[in-house]
Amino acid sequence: MQFPRFVEAVSRRAELPTEQAATIARATLQTLAERVTGTEAADLAAQLPDEVSGYLTAPAGGARPTGGAVQFLRRVADRAAVDPAVAEVGVRAVLNTLREAVTVGEFQDLVGQLPKGFDAMVDPIPRPPYAG
Repeated sequence: MQFPRFVEAVSRRAELPTEQAATIARATLQTLAERVTGTEAADLAAQLPDEVSGYLTAPAGGARPTGGAVQFLRRVADRAAVDPAVAEVGVRAVLNTLREAVTVGEFQDLVGQLPKGFDAMVDPIPRPPYAG
């Protein structure tokens, strides 16, 4: 998935203009890279095209910001210069787009490293129908 298609998916999900969706997508990916281990950011980036994965560069020094989902959303809102409510809608759209773009295991690894309370922002992964 190239970045324009990624942004288009985020825009559609969040019902945001394409330019704003692109800004929020970049801010979300950069903030994710700060919140997960460098190894996890690299693993996630490996499953994404260069245009998308380039925003997943772990910060130098390895220091990771602390805080929960609210602080994460504030960081994305500040980076994207949007209201926190718009950031939340955008982050949800980015996460759901990522979920479709990477393997289930990789997405679960990512979510496992996100701040407490973050799971409420991620739509559940659909379970296969019971065949019993």
